[in-house]
Amino acid sequence: MPAGGFSAPATTGIEFEARITPIVIISCTMAATGGLMFGYDVGVSGGVTSMPDFLKKFFPVVYRRTSEPGIDSNYCKYDNQGLQLFTSSLYLAGLTATFFASYTTRRLGRKLTMLIAGNFFIVGVAFNAAAKNLAMLIIGRILLGCGVGFANQAVPLFLSEIAPTRIRGELNILFQLNVTIGILFANLVNYGTAKIKGGWGWRLSLGLAGIPAFLLTLGALLVVDTPNSLIERGRLEEGKAVLRKIRGTEKVEPEFQELVEASRVAKQVKHPFRNLLKRRNRPQLLIAIALQIFQQFTGINAIMFYAPVLFNTVGFHSDASLYSAVITGAVNVASTVVSIYSVDKVGRRVLLLEAGVQMFFSQVVIAVLLGIKVTDHSDNLGKGYAILVVVMVSTFVSSFAWSWGPLGWLIPSETFPLETRSAGQSVTVCVNLLFTFVIAQAFLSMLCHMKYAIFAFFSGWVLIMSFFVLFLLPETKNIPIEEMTERVWKQHWFWKRFMDDDG
Repeated sequence: MPAGGFSAPATTGIEFEARITPIVIISCTMAATGGLMFGYDVGVSGGVTSMPDFLKKFFPVVYRRTSEPGIDSNYCKYDNQGLQLFTSSLYLAGLTATFFASYTTRRLGRKLTMLIAGNFFIVGVAFNAAAKNLAMLIIGRILLGCGVGFANQAVPLFLSEIAPTRIRGELNILFQLNVTIGILFANLVNYGTAKIKGGWGWRLSLGLAGIPAFLLTLGALLVVDTPNSLIERGRLEEGKAVLRKIRGTEKVEPEFQELVEASRVAKQVKHPFRNLLKRRNRPQLLIAIALQIFQQFTGINAIMFYAPVLFNTVGFHSDASLYSAVITGAVNVASTVVSIYSVDKVGRRVLLLEAGVQMFFSQVVIAVLLGIKVTDHSDNLGKGYAILVVVMVSTFVSSFAWSWGPLGWLIPSETFPLETRSAGQSVTVCVNLLFTFVIAQAFLSMLCHMKYAIFAFFSGWVLIMSFFVLFLLPETKNIPIEEMTERVWKQHWFWKRFMDDDG
């Protein structure tokens, strides 16, 4: 990423001067550690729920199914509502917390909201690592969920607002990159702790979440708040000073005036959630909601939550399943890096459409392979087929990681105008967590009843979402946030009809 000056054109014809300054890179990197915590929470639950010692202590029914041959089918041995609740309670709590986070993000700023998230994470980790019973375990997950709600509300907004327009996509995707690194870190930790004798390996897995929790809290203490947030709260001089600092130039007056005007318009909105429903805001709202639903119905979280369980189900042994989960985690990280370098060059639509083809193909192949080779009671997929399953899962994960993963967060965070941005981000996070909860709570039951056809189910959704992108998703590459209405929505063949009415 080259350093230096560049300009982003404004509708007024004035160019905003901005350098890629160290403070922007450092602030965005530290803020994005919220993604590290989110990713670790996603990744660690799947590995822990496949550990015999963990199952024996908290889910003895599942432990008996998995340890005694012939008790249940391959596809159904993990089907347990309590086990699914352990994973999904985090997302239900996050869903609720995001509405409180909308208030703190708007009134107290992005920085303080990230600090609140870090504190929730630290307390939640302590409960989980010290859990003596299922209630303590669930309370810990709920506290972690509150942290997810606050972090996922504040971090994408922080990244979009502090980044210069030309590299907004790259810096925003740091959040998703940290999510993938968190998942990989969790998979590596699970691989190591699964070998610990004495029945406490799962405690170490859950306790090591304290590392990203501490990093987010430290980062929130050290970063500056965004100029948008400071101006929105009436701290104009401080906002201008921060703008000078992060842009690396004294010539910030045009951008500052545009932010002040956007803030003035935003202050006239007394009910931001009600304002979201106005006709002119529907395109952004509908696209944000659709992206979150589609992101979950790619099937990615089904794989990421339960990768070790899934690989166990299709005949891998415990070590092999965790090892395979590490491979998919590494692919996830590498592919997100691809997105960072391509999102502001080739654009959002190209990445989403290419990934649609790749995800559809890989899921159909997985469905066919499992349909042929994995029956209810077979426990040997065969080495060649097993390798092919891992390759196809990795193919799927890679395409998701450079498309729907990061862009599902990036596009909503950059399309809402300032007056509805915090409320819009709340709805985005809420819908995402709602459908994440649905998939987490339902996946093991779906796997039991649908068996291999679950991958055909998700591939059908991939087809639908690809047509949505083709016809209804506009390109937002290199468009300043405050100019989206004029340069994107009023130019789009379908959405422009919503811009004619001020209601």
